[in-house]
Amino acid sequence: MDRESFERIVAQALADLPAEFRDRLDNVDVVVEGQPSRSQIRQAGLGGGFTLMGLYEGIPLTERGQGYNMVPPDKITIFQGPIEEGCRSRNELKKRVSGVVKHEIAHYFGLGEAALQDIEGEEPDY
Repeated sequence: MDRESFERIVAQALADLPAEFRDRLDNVDVVVEGQPSRSQIRQAGLGGGFTLMGLYEGIPLTERGQGYNMVPPDKITIFQGPIEEGCRSRNELKKRVSGVVKHEIAHYFGLGEAALQDIEGEEPDY
């Protein structure tokens, strides 16, 4: 799939978020990249054989204090290659993108990996 089509799917996943979450997104950029870099994989604490479908980099809302202002935006990166590699159809890809977007947005709202695993189960259904 070309990058522009994939970006439209990501944009739709963001637009489909419930308003109470979508309206609270502030100072966060969502971008699409082809593949995660080695440093991003290391930053996420993944070992060999694992890759990333998405990555949140920033200060979660729950950790922002009174002095949080005039800072660069947080960044959510959605990785097109790893998502496409695991999907056999466009519908499956849309579902996976939606799940990855929601997962990374949850980090923005302060949920850690352990809490997300409890919510999603060991194997997320996206």
